[in-house]
Amino acid sequence: MTRDPEEEQHHGPVIRDKRRIDPVTGQVRERRETAAPPSPAGGNAGAAPASTTTVEAELAERTSDLQRLQAEYLNYKRRVDRERENARKNAVSSTLTALLPVLDDIARAREHDELTGGFKAVADSFERIVSNLGLTPFGEVGDEFDPRIHEALMHSFSGDVDKPVCQVILQVGYRIDDRVIRPARVAVAEPDVVAPPAAAGDETAFVLEEEPDDPDVAAGGPSYDDNDSAGDGASGSSNDTSGAGPRA
Repeated sequence: MTRDPEEEQHHGPVIRDKRRIDPVTGQVRERRETAAPPSPAGGNAGAAPASTTTVEAELAERTSDLQRLQAEYLNYKRRVDRERENARKNAVSSTLTALLPVLDDIARAREHDELTGGFKAVADSFERIVSNLGLTPFGEVGDEFDPRIHEALMHSFSGDVDKPVCQVILQVGYRIDDRVIRPARVAVAEPDVVAPPAAAGDETAFVLEEEPDDPDVAAGGPSYDDNDSAGDGASGSSNDTSGAGPRA
């Protein structure tokens, strides 16, 4: 309820009739525009810039705090998601590692044509499930030997290969994505190593020594000089002649 300046001079309650229809004449009354209250004098105009600067500083500080809290939350969320994913992968890896002997039995049964009937359907379903979990077999004959994923149990040389290859797959390996959970056990074949012929003027060539004709010398026995052997023969003959006498 607004008051006119004239009415403010009188003391006591002021009653206004705001009915749109005049109860006496029954006609619609015209709306009476009221004047807006006068604005106060601009005495605080100089304080507005100072308060605005303070509000902007507080707003910048609160915004910086909010951004820092948001960054900390995002880092925490990423770390938790990464740890959760690693825990899931470790659980899947442990479970599939425990099931590898079952896959080996299925592979041996398939090699001996014993995978028939309902057992074949169960084996196919089991292999499909572990494949959907990310388990992938590897290791085939002719693959290049890689010590990071292969375990060599046998070794041989062959002239049909030019690099170390897997000649026989003794046990298939398995991996999950890029993580090897069991290396493939293989027999490795390497190319034959042929020594190059020695050159004619090569000083490092080996020279075979001639074997002596005397068997005693060849066996490492004692050797005698010619003078010693001659002296021994002369003394032996003299002893024989001196000891010999006329026989009756």
